[in-house]
Amino acid sequence: MEQKNLLLAIVLSAIIMVGFQWYSASQRPPEVVQTAEQKKAAEIKPGTPTAPSMPAASSNGAPSIAVPGAPGMAVPVPGQGVSSAALSEENYKKVLAATPRLKIESPRVRGSISLTGARIDDLILSDYRETIDEDSKNISLLLPFGSARPYYADFGWVSADTKVPDATTVWTSNQQTLTPENPVTLSWKNPDGITFFQEISLDANYMFTIKQRVHNSGSKSATVFPFGRISRTGTPEITDFYILHEGLLGVFEGVLKEIDYDEIQEDKLIQNKSKGGWIGITDKYWLTALIPDQNTSADNRFSDQIQKNLDNYQVDFRSDAQVIRPGAIAETSSRFFAGAKEAQLIIDYRDQLNITRFDLAIDWGWFEFLTKPIFFALIYFTGFLGNMGLAILLLTVLIKLAFFPLANKSYRAMSKMKLLQPEMVKLRERFKDDRARMNQEVMAMYKREKANPASGCLPILPQIPVFFALYKVVFVTIELRHAPFYGWIHDLSAADPMTPLNLFGLINWSPPEILAIGIWPIIMGVTMFIQQKLNPPPPDPMQAKIFMFLPIMFTFMLARFPAGLVIYWAWNNALSVLQQYFIMRKAGVPIGNPKKT
Repeated sequence: MEQKNLLLAIVLSAIIMVGFQWYSASQRPPEVVQTAEQKKAAEIKPGTPTAPSMPAASSNGAPSIAVPGAPGMAVPVPGQGVSSAALSEENYKKVLAATPRLKIESPRVRGSISLTGARIDDLILSDYRETIDEDSKNISLLLPFGSARPYYADFGWVSADTKVPDATTVWTSNQQTLTPENPVTLSWKNPDGITFFQEISLDANYMFTIKQRVHNSGSKSATVFPFGRISRTGTPEITDFYILHEGLLGVFEGVLKEIDYDEIQEDKLIQNKSKGGWIGITDKYWLTALIPDQNTSADNRFSDQIQKNLDNYQVDFRSDAQVIRPGAIAETSSRFFAGAKEAQLIIDYRDQLNITRFDLAIDWGWFEFLTKPIFFALIYFTGFLGNMGLAILLLTVLIKLAFFPLANKSYRAMSKMKLLQPEMVKLRERFKDDRARMNQEVMAMYKREKANPASGCLPILPQIPVFFALYKVVFVTIELRHAPFYGWIHDLSAADPMTPLNLFGLINWSPPEILAIGIWPIIMGVTMFIQQKLNPPPPDPMQAKIFMFLPIMFTFMLARFPAGLVIYWAWNNALSVLQQYFIMRKAGVPIGNPKKT
């Protein structure tokens, strides 16, 4: 009975959690999607400076700027057109050489900024590699114009009454290299005597600060709208798992909004207005985000356009109008994050720069109240143990200690149930033709002996949220990416690579994924089998046979789970076996299933 309740508890808990995710998603307010008429009305027109359009993109893949007063007309950027999906090192250098550039050099990132269009479109993360191999290439987060799938950020202005810099503008830089110690200033002057400046600075990590300044030396006033934009061509490969969001996202009025790629492909344009917050594009481990001035309002947009059979995703913000009279100067400041989603760094940015809920850039999930403490406990333990795998083992021990009283009560109840097992077998044989009477006699025995079959479920119920929270930590946090354990486990966030089917790598053959069961999943299955043997078997022979296959089923289910999670489960099972064994010995309960008498 308690085994049946245990299985039922697991299944029901999983259904409740999945159902809660679905229900929460269904209760989100509908997105605001513009109609064609609304889109047209949003374009800049002379006399309507309150509704400027953002930079668009041309059909040949080059960036373009919507011409004021002529919606739909565009000016393509010349000189672009490298079409190979994967650039070789030689072609990559050619693409970069196609436009004048200034270098980016810092302890954690390197790359360049194109002076044509003032695009931040070449950024490499020095601390992260594509694989665990030491000679693996560093992560290229932003990709330059001229590649088949450019990914970049730029900042500028839109205006109905003066010429502003666009994607074809070649800016002048006051120096050749951007470093954390030396910001750079880009400048460009239009025919009306208005000079536009972009002062770009970079901290020691991943945060750019862009100060946009306009100096009107002309004879007439001008109205401009500062904007920031991130553009990404092509849909990236994603994990496509419901517990992790990859795509477009932002925080508006303190509320997180997540837009999947397929959602924006269908809706094409989603917009809102917000004071503070941020907007960006997230991968599993990497993030690009625009952060407007947190004290002013901005119009924010998610959009998608088809170019050369590829989706061009764009997130942007547009600040309120600035009226610059002759001789006046207007300035606004915003930020651009491009880097790894390191939890403590993200939180520090949130607190030090007062960025509204920037910590939600990491998908902590619905169990955030558990996920965050578990994550930071692992980071703390790793600090003095020196290994994330050991930190997981220590955390498991602490979780077991937290649930120790509850588990002890449960194991004592199961021990009593096992002592009553011979009596249950007799009742089953005596009333085998009268199931109702048999159940009545069994319940009477439970009452007489003060046994509670449901108590066997108690330890598993609170541990299910803990398990899912740990799964979330292992799955989404970059701190566990490529974190090694001992032996053959070089990446706790990846599945166990060592399988007996190819004699642990001695045979040059990769088995099908469904059969690629590693050593740790097998260890987990064995510990689960031993734990099952310590429990009283179900009275129904069919149920007993089904439960015999549970360890095998879970072994296959967890075979491709992150190794860190499987190690946690195996170690948790081993501790449970030891705890239950000593309780049963103390209670005089025979180990193993009693024979019929």
